[in-house]
Amino acid sequence: MKIKFKSQAYQTAAVEAVVDCFVGQPKINPLNYRLDKGVQKPQNTQQSSLDLETLSDNEEGFRNPDIKLDESELLRNIQQVQSRQNLPVSQSLTEFTLKNDKKKIIEPAKAAYIKQARAIAPVHLDVEMETGTGKTYCYIKTMFEMNQKYGWSKFIIVVPSIAIREGVTKSLQITADHFTDSYGQKARFFTYNSKQLHELESFSSDAGINVMVINIQAFNATGKDNRRIYEELDDFQSRRPIDVISKNRPILFLDEPQKMEGGKTLESLAQFKPLMVIRYSATHKTNHLKIHRLDALDAYNQKLVKKIAVRGITVKGQGGTASYLYLENIEISKQAPKAWVEMEMKQASGKVVKKRKKLGKGDNLFEQSNGLDQYKGYVVSDINANTDTLEFTNGVTLTAGDAYGDVDEAVRRRIQIRETIKAHLEKEEQLFNQGIKVLSLFFIDEVAKYRDYDASDTKGEYATIFEEEYTEQIAYKLDQLELNPEYHAYLKAIQVEATHQGYFSIDKKGKMVNSIKSSVSEKKESTDVDAYDLILRDKEALLSLPKPNDGEEALAKKSLRFIFSHSALREGWDNPNVFTMCMLKNSDNTISRRQEVGRGLRISVNQNGERQDQPTTVHDINVLTVVASESYQDFVTNLQVEIADTLAARPRKADEAYFAKKVLATDNGMIEVTDEMAAMISFYLVGNQFKDYQHQITPKYHEAKLAGELPLLPEPLQPYADEVFKLIDGIFDVNQMPDFGDGRKPKINPLNDNFDKKEFKELWNRINKKAVYKVDFDSKELIKNAVHAINKELKVTELTYRVEAGEMNSGLTDGTLRDGKGFAIKESFDDITSGSVHSKVEYDLLGKIGEATVLTRKTVADILTGIEDYQFDKFKKNPEQFIAEVSRLIKEQKASIIINKLSYDETDQTFDSDIFTASQSKQDFTKATSPLKRHIYDYVITDSKVEKDFAEKLDVSDEVVVYAKLPGGFFIPTPVGDYNPDWAISFKEGSVKHVYFIAETKGSMSSLDLRGIEGRKIDCAKKFFKKLEEAGAGDKVKYDVVTDFDQLMTAVGKPTAP
Repeated sequence: MKIKFKSQAYQTAAVEAVVDCFVGQPKINPLNYRLDKGVQKPQNTQQSSLDLETLSDNEEGFRNPDIKLDESELLRNIQQVQSRQNLPVSQSLTEFTLKNDKKKIIEPAKAAYIKQARAIAPVHLDVEMETGTGKTYCYIKTMFEMNQKYGWSKFIIVVPSIAIREGVTKSLQITADHFTDSYGQKARFFTYNSKQLHELESFSSDAGINVMVINIQAFNATGKDNRRIYEELDDFQSRRPIDVISKNRPILFLDEPQKMEGGKTLESLAQFKPLMVIRYSATHKTNHLKIHRLDALDAYNQKLVKKIAVRGITVKGQGGTASYLYLENIEISKQAPKAWVEMEMKQASGKVVKKRKKLGKGDNLFEQSNGLDQYKGYVVSDINANTDTLEFTNGVTLTAGDAYGDVDEAVRRRIQIRETIKAHLEKEEQLFNQGIKVLSLFFIDEVAKYRDYDASDTKGEYATIFEEEYTEQIAYKLDQLELNPEYHAYLKAIQVEATHQGYFSIDKKGKMVNSIKSSVSEKKESTDVDAYDLILRDKEALLSLPKPNDGEEALAKKSLRFIFSHSALREGWDNPNVFTMCMLKNSDNTISRRQEVGRGLRISVNQNGERQDQPTTVHDINVLTVVASESYQDFVTNLQVEIADTLAARPRKADEAYFAKKVLATDNGMIEVTDEMAAMISFYLVGNQFKDYQHQITPKYHEAKLAGELPLLPEPLQPYADEVFKLIDGIFDVNQMPDFGDGRKPKINPLNDNFDKKEFKELWNRINKKAVYKVDFDSKELIKNAVHAINKELKVTELTYRVEAGEMNSGLTDGTLRDGKGFAIKESFDDITSGSVHSKVEYDLLGKIGEATVLTRKTVADILTGIEDYQFDKFKKNPEQFIAEVSRLIKEQKASIIINKLSYDETDQTFDSDIFTASQSKQDFTKATSPLKRHIYDYVITDSKVEKDFAEKLDVSDEVVVYAKLPGGFFIPTPVGDYNPDWAISFKEGSVKHVYFIAETKGSMSSLDLRGIEGRKIDCAKKFFKKLEEAGAGDKVKYDVVTDFDQLMTAVGKPTAP
């Protein structure tokens, strides 16, 4: 397997944020300098002349060109980058802030820190990216972009630990071909090693892109090897390595900089003499100039990371209670729901053992246990699948995950291991046919719990428990008649001993040992290179499913699915196919829950190395189940608190001051929110009870948004609706926190007999065609339309400046000074600049517009030469707005042509009916309807009240034979993203005009912005179904958007009675 990479918009945005801070910087080839070759000191007279010749080669070194922009130009670029993302706008290059964890506030950084930072470099940029979103990929791509645009070529990645260093090196290796294909050159990279200093020669003498990876211990610790970077070394021709490095004026990329903020580290960084410092982290402690933010909420809402589900364990009952019970889960069946319970049972020998039983209503536990007295009075009175509860006649009620009675440490750990195995097998069965390998990860505190070298079989407590529980779960799984035959064979072929392994450090005797911490400052992070090497070396093998022709070694690695590893190795794990994670350790404060789950958040890949990020199915496939040793509620509450703490920089109040001066990136270019517009937004929120008197967003707003029932904005704001709602969503709100589902809630919702009805089969066979779209793009038509649009609509504002004069008020008090009211404006006026304030900046006009519109320079040139002179002259008045407005108008014309000229061609492929069962482990019954008669499942899981009402009315309509809520696996490709229709409905023949109907339900037609992406997808869908109709496959199939059941009946030709 080879993991594949692709350019993604959210990652490109992070790259552009950095690169655009230097707009106007000329591209200069690396500057050459005479390389310091040092003093050759032959160790003996036998040294060959060839060695001496080698040392005299490459006399020339190449360093990064200096930043040519002055501080005001740099600051203006940074402010523009911040403004377009609605980040706080920095007023200087040293406006740094610090997160005070004790006071829970953001405060200005101390003057001493700012002084140290300025001593390192003049520019300090921060990029905030959530764990799992690919920050390593982003900063590698940023290096290529910086080289391409500005000629910079020497980069150093500084990391705080061995784990991250090894991970970064692996990322450079596996992305090498991807970036070579994109940029036509390969980056040379190496890991700094004080015993392999010849790499520094190549780093300095090579004019191409060169990347050095170094961990802070290599230059910031006191060990003998770590001091070598500052010493004149005989084996380095009497030179200091740090001097050779600093001559290159490298650009520093700091990964996880919050762990590298000590005074000694800052002093050490200054010795690299960097051109600038760029920091990447999900949790910055000190904030410098933040130019990009993709925080936990952004990542989750944009579906860039896995969804999180939690299986907690709640202990109920008093100590000494004899009646042990553990409710694993409630199972949906064709008849009444069943409950899986672990309880004690008396064997024929009289020995009492714990066994799993499937219970139904009326079952008596005294009888089921073979007469154990502690279960007298325990008769099942109710099993509720919607609430996941089991009730007994004696009043005891258990919820899935509850352990009742005496539950010691050993019992708790066994439950955790069992739950992890169950969650793994459920996910594995779901994804096996899609070619996605499922991995589970156990983090433990000490090796002896897994590998006990004093035991005869060397198996520790956890390894023994695992094999016992796995054997039982597999036996049950293999007995299921409906199990996929291929998956059945896969399970049967893997031996229990081969499917789990420990990844730990290895001592000289070949035995697994606890990972070593070099010092207290390592904060329980292992510095054992061999442990990380093992993890990373096997990364692709761990992602691969076994093949018939695999050799013994390859088969052993591919059979591995359950991994036990040391807690200290947490940052070494970035395998994207970890779907289940179990913490078999005592809770402590050194590792947060957020850090723990962060190891499994990356989006998974299939056997072709392709990311499984298709928008309609990404959170059906990518769910990380965390098996916690605490209750579900405790784990989720604490995890949300930890995430909320990282969102401290988000604004808290939806007041007018928040909205004013924000920038909206609209179809009409960049629009600044005026005070009047801000007042309208505030009035809209108040009028609809979407914010309270403290300007906090209310749950009502999120409910309306989820249901698709947000009222229209005031008319002047409607053209900017999407951007206005993004602004509202940017406000921190506890009600907006990610919904961490209960991992036990999802249940299998099996297909019923309606799925096999001929009416549904006929409907499905008409619409299940896969198609590709093509666009007969006419450049001449685009040029003609774009020229006409620019001549008619281009408006560019002349650059003005405002002069304000004021004086200090009389009668000053401490309070007025603190409130910033010590001065009063006496006079202000606007004036027009005589020339561009950007006159020092050279613009690549054709390149910038071509990049924004994805057109060739020739096509852009043809458009610009065709427009009127008076319009082209506006470029001089405001170059940046000219570029933005012309790009917008060209893109509008291009989009119009694409939709108008788009057509679909059928392929010989169809969607398999398996898509109706592929995501069945994802059905959360808390959102389920009541049992249904005409749907292909007994229940429908709905996303909103609109969908629930629609389903319930379909189900009681005599005209409807069968219907289905279409799964995410069914989609129509469009130029603006894949589109997944909502419903497929088959009516009785003769009862309506259109027997087969595909419906898209919207809360209200007025809330549907047909100019937006959703509207364009719907336009494309109409063309797709029109093509099916023309081809004969879609005969009698009609597609439309409806608001409710009544509108549906009108659309199919049978209006409902008033």
